[in-house]
Amino acid sequence: MKTLLVIGYVWPEPRSSAAGSRMLQLLEVFRQAGFRLVFGSPADHSPHAADLAALDIEAVSLTLNCSSFDDYIRTLQPDVVLFDRFMMEEQFGWRVDEHCPQALRILDSEDLHFLRHARHTELKQRLAAGESGLLELPAIKHLYSDMAIREVASILRCDLTLTISEYEMALLQSHFQVPASQLLYCPFMLPVSPSQTLPGFDERQHFVSIGNFRHEPNWDAVRYLKESLWPLIRQQLPAAELHVYGAYPPKKATDLHNPKQGFLVKGWAEDALEVVRSARVLLAPLRFGAGLKGKLVDAAQCGTPAVTTPIGAEGMYGDDAEPCALVADSPADFAAMAVQLYLDESLWQSLNHHSMGLVARRFAYPEHAACLQERLQTLLLAPEQHRQSLFFNAMLRHHSLKSTRYMAQWIEAKNRLKQQDILLPRN
Repeated sequence: MKTLLVIGYVWPEPRSSAAGSRMLQLLEVFRQAGFRLVFGSPADHSPHAADLAALDIEAVSLTLNCSSFDDYIRTLQPDVVLFDRFMMEEQFGWRVDEHCPQALRILDSEDLHFLRHARHTELKQRLAAGESGLLELPAIKHLYSDMAIREVASILRCDLTLTISEYEMALLQSHFQVPASQLLYCPFMLPVSPSQTLPGFDERQHFVSIGNFRHEPNWDAVRYLKESLWPLIRQQLPAAELHVYGAYPPKKATDLHNPKQGFLVKGWAEDALEVVRSARVLLAPLRFGAGLKGKLVDAAQCGTPAVTTPIGAEGMYGDDAEPCALVADSPADFAAMAVQLYLDESLWQSLNHHSMGLVARRFAYPEHAACLQERLQTLLLAPEQHRQSLFFNAMLRHHSLKSTRYMAQWIEAKNRLKQQDILLPRN
């Protein structure tokens, strides 16, 4: 049995974020492919993390900048190592390369961090310049940042990168010349459920917003709802309520709770699908971000029509001729669409009908799982042949991993000296 080691940025929390759910989807694909699964992370354990032992996955705590990982991976000798986000490849990639160079190296990018960072930078600059009402797709600026250099270098060092969005696949190839052979489109992978009976228009009430508050685009969206969009909606629907859910709500978020304004910050949702299923309309006014938006996939699964922005819709709906959500690029349009969708049963029924087929059309587990398993098997049969065609892969592993290695070893030595100093007796 082949062994696959996942080095996680955090322990997967499927009830807290779409990233946590996606990681469990990937682990299930690998389990079905017959791998022995080991999940390690340097993050603190969380009470909200998935029970990996119950899923027959070994869990291992890892330490940053410590040679204990060298001993561990030298013994484990995994056939495949999956890095969860590029930061984990930076931290552990050189150690994997040194102690098990034959291992296939896969990067799960989640979303392109440098793209999200570039869009956030653009938004802040435009707001500082006095522009307001920003919901349209920002121009592609600030792409060539230090973060882009780091992330693209990580992508090039790996044998394969799982890319969650078709838009990001195209961006990596057109702007950064990443070979197509190093990329695999791997979006959310969801079971295609048989037709289910869901609450109808009259059985639902209220608007809903949901998203992990630790994810900056989600917090920005909630704040923007409170300050700019919800007042416009309440002018036309004075009895309307917006129920705001999300993991890890900070005090600055709970302070926005205001029953008189119908703005109800409810925090953690025991069952995210249930709260989305009971709402009539989901609001997702994302002004920056990248990747795919789990909240919109949840809305589609629940037959809950949504109003979002070009950023929210990016990569979600493909070439679908029929809309699954309304997309607004100004505050006035967003509010008008939200009110219309809340009141117009015919429009609501149309979006409800089309959204429920989105998973089967775009995110079906059997289709994307088979593609991933097939690519894995192909690479495992001839990894060196694959690498011989990737000159930048070899060049970056030769040069940049050495600098990362020396920095890590310097930090380790510094920590060791600090610890020794603590233990020395004082006169």
